[in-house]
Amino acid sequence: MSTSASAPLRAVTAGRRTAALAALATLALTATACSSSGDDPLGGKGSAAPAPAGSTSAGAAAGGTVVVGSANFPENVLLGSIYSQALKAKGVKVEEKFNIGSREVLYDQVQSGSLSVLPEYNGSLLAYLGNRSTDPTTASVNAALAKSLPATLAILDSAPAEDKDTLSVSQETADKYGLKSITDLAGKAGEFTIGGPPEFKSRQEQPLKDVYGVTFKEWKSTGDTTANAVKDGSVQVGNVFSTDPKITQLKLVPLTDPKNLFAAQNVTPLVNKAKVDTTATAALNAVSAKLDTPGLLALMKKVAVDKEDPSAVAKDWLKSNGLS
Repeated sequence: MSTSASAPLRAVTAGRRTAALAALATLALTATACSSSGDDPLGGKGSAAPAPAGSTSAGAAAGGTVVVGSANFPENVLLGSIYSQALKAKGVKVEEKFNIGSREVLYDQVQSGSLSVLPEYNGSLLAYLGNRSTDPTTASVNAALAKSLPATLAILDSAPAEDKDTLSVSQETADKYGLKSITDLAGKAGEFTIGGPPEFKSRQEQPLKDVYGVTFKEWKSTGDTTANAVKDGSVQVGNVFSTDPKITQLKLVPLTDPKNLFAAQNVTPLVNKAKVDTTATAALNAVSAKLDTPGLLALMKKVAVDKEDPSAVAKDWLKSNGLS
């Protein structure tokens, strides 16, 4: 999800954004929100799994404070605010801890229970845990996640909204080098500098070599300025998340990903099972059911381009969707 928005913690970083944590992201756009079938999608490793998310267990007494965190990029802060306000609307006591950092920091805090809930990006989270689904669909990625997460953690329902990682170039670069897909970078990337969130190189340098045979001349940490750096030529390729309004605004060209290096990146709540009860789970799943990619892109335009306050944008979205 990678970020500029993305993740993806696209980001979340680049996570977007993972920075961002991340994914933000990141869009081969809308996927169908669903849980994996068969095995309990909230099950984790180990033979004695704790009570699934949504049950009230020792250490998850009804009425306890739910701590909602976010990565340090705008989209994840927005999503954190949506989660927080949706929970409050159902009478859940909430503490907000936004703008913390990248997935590398956030994941440990969810696992320890310092954070109860985190807006994640399913594909980026799976990659962070050292796994990759051969099937890029939401259901397959979530099934793999269910097997990869420790028993203390769970994912709730994924939203149709995706914030996928992309490798984007300017229209001028695309035309000059005949670039349409990541495959087209092979043999040319040695001339290019690539930019992205600080953790993008450590996460994706080897996968790009392994999957596409692509090696870049230089990697630059460009963070939230990645799209602008692509446009002004500071870098030739950028990890821009698919919900970043600058893709359209700056007329960038996201390269297609025919080998599915970047899997599904659905916005998905990651929770500490002991910290959420049935009320909190239902509120978060209701958000996921309403959040799609075009809607997220519209929200991000308000935040990133129009400079509206994320909490106000979140409030309006919840009201318009009957969730507040």
